Amino acid sequence: MAKQTLNQGRRWYVLHTYSGYEENVEKNLKQRIESMDMEDKIFNILIPTENKIKIKNGKRKVVEEKIFPGYVMVEMIVNDDSWYVVRNTPNVTGFIGTGTIPTPISEKEVKGLQKRMGVEEPKFKIDISIDTPVRITDGPFKNLEGKVTSIDEAKGKCKVLVSMFGRETPVELDFLQIKKI
Repeated sequence: MAKQTLNQGRRWYVLHTYSGYEENVEKNLKQRIESMDMEDKIFNILIPTENKIKIKNGKRKVVEEKIFPGYVMVEMIVNDDSWYVVRNTPNVTGFIGTGTIPTPISEKEVKGLQKRMGVEEPKFKIDISIDTPVRITDGPFKNLEGKVTSIDEAKGKCKVLVSMFGRETPVELDFLQIKKI
């Protein structure tokens, strides 16, 4: 049998899985690690996710989204046995690497992902300032245009002066409900 692995010590590797089966792979892999006594070779399984802000029915919701759908990260020492255990976990289609040899990802990449995952409150970046012309994209004032009169970064809200019934009316909106014109 060809040597599938290069011993690179304890490193993070990326598995390719069927999309939507990431949690299933994590659960199966944990069971296999236990039943095959691989705790000394396979240490951590990570599905990188981050919190995103979405608007549903005019309300803000924080949803957890996978950063890389179809991928699961595994911290392990790769040898022929551990490679086999991971590779043959249901719904795993393979390791990311050259040919059959898994390529570890850099510590920097792992730290970057962990930092991204650790962000508790998602910040919604907005590039507007006072007097920016905007179009309202959601809610009862949808499609109206106006000018920004005040911005509350902390709450993610702003006031927009819109022209309604022949007069200027200030409307408080969420950042996600406006678009710069």
